[in-house]
This record gives sequence, structure tokens and C-alpha cells, in this order.
Amino acid sequence: MLSFLNFFTKPSSSRGQELGFAVNDGGRELAGFKGGAGDCVVRAIAIAAQLPYIQVYEDLRAANAAYADQRNDKLARRLNAQGASPRNGNHRNVFHDYILGHGFDWVPTMQVGAGCKVHLLANELPSGRLIVKVSKHLTAVIDGVIQDTHNPSRAGSRCVYGYYILR
Repeated sequence: MLSFLNFFTKPSSSRGQELGFAVNDGGRELAGFKGGAGDCVVRAIAIAAQLPYIQVYEDLRAANAAYADQRNDKLARRLNAQGASPRNGNHRNVFHDYILGHGFDWVPTMQVGAGCKVHLLANELPSGRLIVKVSKHLTAVIDGVIQDTHNPSRAGSRCVYGYYILR
């Protein structure tokens, strides 16, 4: 509201074409899960990699547990204290190699001090099967359509930190 008074806000016409949106839980409900959870990583991977939700969930649970057993850092201590369940959220230290192992390449779009260059917009992302990293969230984008339980685009103003693209 009154964005014309904010000199740091781009006019909506200069932002570009918004991505489409389709509600998709990645097979979470079908796998028997109910209620809310911080499982955006599991959902995004299941959708983009076309894997069963339960398989990704169990793989990441095992990866979280292995990380907690093999490391002695802040993340490992948190995983030991809160449990290895992917519904408690997932850290890049754990999921990055898992995603790469499923045929994706990481493409960073933001550098320290450079500001936001890529937004969650159709004309700023390539087509294909993507897992997109935005602030505190991962979402699947398939051929210009966000596949998630909610639309995280913020009308095209959401900054993209990077994305995994299927080779």
C-alpha cells in the first residue's frame, strides 16, 4: 500500500512476469502425514525430483541422524537435541549433497554485498525442474509454475538466493 511513496520499491510493471502457482504437497498427505510441519525441503525435493515423499523424508531423516552422529558442531548438537526428523526443518549442510546426488546442479544467484539480482519471476528463472532457495524456504518450480502448499513469491518481489536445476 502506498508503495509509490517508497523510493526503494520497483514499480510492479518493471518486475516482470509472475510465475504460475499450483497447490502441491509433494505427496505428503498421500504418505499419511497430517498437520503442519517445517518440511518444505522434503516437499520441494519430492516434487522436483519426482520421488515419493516418504522416500525423501526417510532419506533426509537418515542423513540428519548421520550428520548428528559424525559431527561435533552447532548443527549436530541441535539435531541431537531436537531429533533428526525432517519435519523440524533441514539444513543446507545435510540436504545440499542429497539434491546434487539426484541429478541437480546448484546455481547461485546472489553474492555477498551484491544485492538481489534474481526474483521469483518467470522471466528471471530458467524453465525446467528447479528447487529454488529463498529466505528460510525451498520451493519447487516446474516450467514456470511454483509447486508448493502456498505461494512464496510475494507477488514477484521474493529474492532468489540460488536454485538447483535438473540436468
